[in-house]
Amino acid sequence: MINEHERIVLKAAIPAEGLEAGDVGTVVHVYRDGLAYEVEFTTLGGDTAAVVTVEASQLRPVSKREITHARELATK
Repeated sequence: MINEHERIVLKAAIPAEGLEAGDVGTVVHVYRDGLAYEVEFTTLGGDTAAVVTVEASQLRPVSKREITHARELATK
């Protein structure tokens, strides 16, 4: 199970929030023993881009050999 404050990677896009597969976020709340997670996504400047509830199947933990990749956030 993924715990609060751990980083995750989206496995699928969430277009309504401007998020794409591969975006990295931080878990801020765990629902029902890991069935869903509240995840905050931030810009590299530290601004919150989105806070969304994500089902466990839509995310995965980061691996130790991954690096982050920057992309421009689409405006809403």
